[in-house]
Amino acid sequence: MAGASIAGQSVVDGTWSGAIEIMGEKFDFTVHFKTDGGNIHGTMDVPIQGATGLPLKEILLDGSKISFKLETPQAVAAFTGIIEGGKISGEFEQAGMAGTFALTRSEEKTKSEPDKPKEPLPYEEEEVTFRNGDIKFAGTLMLPKKQGRHPAVIMITGSGPQNRYEELFGWKVFQGIADHFTRNGIAVLLYDDRGMGGSGGNVFDVTTEDFATDALAALGYLQSRGDINPREIGLCGHSEGGIVAPFAAAKSSEVAFIICISGTGVPGKDILLKQTELIARANGEPEEKIRESVNNIETIISLINESRGEEEIKKKIGEIVEIQIAAMTEEQKKGVKDLEEFRKGMVDELHKQFAGPWFQFFLKLDPAPILEKVKCPVLLTFGELDLQVPAEWSKEAMVKALERGGNKNFQARIFPKANHLYQAAKTGSPSEYTGLPKEFVPGFLEFMSGWILERVNVVK
Repeated sequence: MAGASIAGQSVVDGTWSGAIEIMGEKFDFTVHFKTDGGNIHGTMDVPIQGATGLPLKEILLDGSKISFKLETPQAVAAFTGIIEGGKISGEFEQAGMAGTFALTRSEEKTKSEPDKPKEPLPYEEEEVTFRNGDIKFAGTLMLPKKQGRHPAVIMITGSGPQNRYEELFGWKVFQGIADHFTRNGIAVLLYDDRGMGGSGGNVFDVTTEDFATDALAALGYLQSRGDINPREIGLCGHSEGGIVAPFAAAKSSEVAFIICISGTGVPGKDILLKQTELIARANGEPEEKIRESVNNIETIISLINESRGEEEIKKKIGEIVEIQIAAMTEEQKKGVKDLEEFRKGMVDELHKQFAGPWFQFFLKLDPAPILEKVKCPVLLTFGELDLQVPAEWSKEAMVKALERGGNKNFQARIFPKANHLYQAAKTGSPSEYTGLPKEFVPGFLEFMSGWILERVNVVK
């Protein structure tokens, strides 16, 4: 394909929003193009996956024709389209599936994130780095402007690759929490997960316990600074971060306190099965299909726990995929361009998920014995409608574990109508996240900051 002229490239520069239609379903996405030095650069946001800034490859523009690719852990997604009348429309292919896509030019601010913190900011933001062994981490330190040694909180993201703001479904969840804390005199360190943003390493090659050593490396960095009180540094983790924080506190008495936002004291395999059931039911799936999904996961977990060979696990995954393909509607089957490639792609994706070190560690992880070793003050928060970490179940397990360990310095609260992200929800299903206001339920931020302020000395 011929190279594009600078003038031609300027036609595509900007933000384009729309959707992919494939196998009877529709998925929203946004792309951003920018010409620099005669080359087009681009990124993609996929709200339903909580993914932003995914780099596009092989962007080619020839007159009104454009093509680009997105590399994913599962398979390359290829887009080929035509630019016409402020729209880009065309075909989409990935792992044997074929569909269509359509985009229209939109304003940059339609990326669906809440307003930035109100200015003037009563704090400074400093780009920082620290190391955990051979891995370099990049982050932002939000520091109150008053001179002195400040108490601090280190934010720990949930599962999967996350940037420092835990940007999910177009919402920088940690930005709002950090802004609130720092306005109340508490410094905050946010850092990119391994392999994300400016941090090195790979989040898929390690386990929850490794993430705890990352958090402790961040703590060591803050302790080395003259503007941070080394005895008043706590950890605040969300979801898996709510397991990482106790892991770190159990390893080091230097952790002054921990906040677990939707953490759990329930074994990983039990959480996985329960959230599969609850989310499917909230999404209106038939009970028969729900039981089938749970049974399939149980079977794979059993094979992993019995340390069966890779071939046996892959064979079982293949049988599950065959059942799923047989259950596809005619509309869904139309979206399959190459059945064999589609089947292989599904098997490889599921096998990669279940066979990875993080997942195998998580399945066998029981957070309760770890919580029993935590001696510092602990704050537990839960969302009443959280389907990923069921509130009452998780709260009971964590409270009992702390009590067994003799820790009486803890507090727990369930926020009414809150989902896993602490938005005011209707059902709690993740499918609602993108359509709900990107704001926390009333009192959530104040509850956390008030608890911290009772335990630290803010610079006056």
